[in-house]
Amino acid sequence: MRYGLKLSQRATIDEYRAVWRIADDAGFDHCWNMDHFATLGGDVDGDIFDAWTLLASMAEVTSRTRIGCMVTGNTYRHPGVLAKIATTVDHLSGGRLEFGLGAAWAEYEHTMFGLEFGTAGQRLDRLEEACQIIRSLWTQPRTTFEGQHYRIQDAVAEPKPVQRPYPPIWIGGSGRKRTLRITAMYADVWNCTGESPAEFAELSGVLDEHCADVGRDPAQIRRTIQLRLPETADDALTQIEQYAQAGADDVILIVVAKPEEPDAEQAVAQAERAAALLPRLREA
Repeated sequence: MRYGLKLSQRATIDEYRAVWRIADDAGFDHCWNMDHFATLGGDVDGDIFDAWTLLASMAEVTSRTRIGCMVTGNTYRHPGVLAKIATTVDHLSGGRLEFGLGAAWAEYEHTMFGLEFGTAGQRLDRLEEACQIIRSLWTQPRTTFEGQHYRIQDAVAEPKPVQRPYPPIWIGGSGRKRTLRITAMYADVWNCTGESPAEFAELSGVLDEHCADVGRDPAQIRRTIQLRLPETADDALTQIEQYAQAGADDVILIVVAKPEEPDAEQAVAQAERAAALLPRLREA
């Protein structure tokens, strides 16, 4: 079992830096941020920073933990541009990038910038095309691609990532028909959020079926779950044991900045509590 630490939205730069250092010093296997242009929930006006600029800083602040975005909204950036950005972060980190990608879902973030939102099916079509383009740019001397949504002509992408053939690709989502099939075809890691252990196990079985359909060994794809940091160590151990029994290989513990709740436990304190919990998780 591997463990990650993720700081959610609305954090300050100082909070981000502190949580990254805690993750690195404590020995978390990976450390994550999130990718949104506006804060989530009823209030979209909160402070939120660009995910990939933060990842470049994370690469410099940390030295051991692997780093990534859980997950990048594919529709926010052209896949050729995203491949270049990710390669840069992989070099800055000395080959520690975990590449998280998803179809995106926040409609407001698209409409406010005039980005095409489309249907869920169209966004998944774009995700699949992006996976093909990015993998090609990372591995081939030149890339030409003619799809419904993206067209690339004789594109050069140098240098290649430090990691070969490329950084591990994480695809996040729970859609049984398309998301899990795209995961079976292109991902090294599947990430799930908000499902019970039983639902997680059932979805993992659906992923196995897609792997069989596309001729992929299901053991090649790690299964991962995101959890809000539980209130107590015993609660955490119980929940994580349940997900381990359901087939999870990695658990990402989410800590949340709460600037509008002054009496609530703040993000850095939550991260310190997660770091204190990590040795018990390793022993378990």
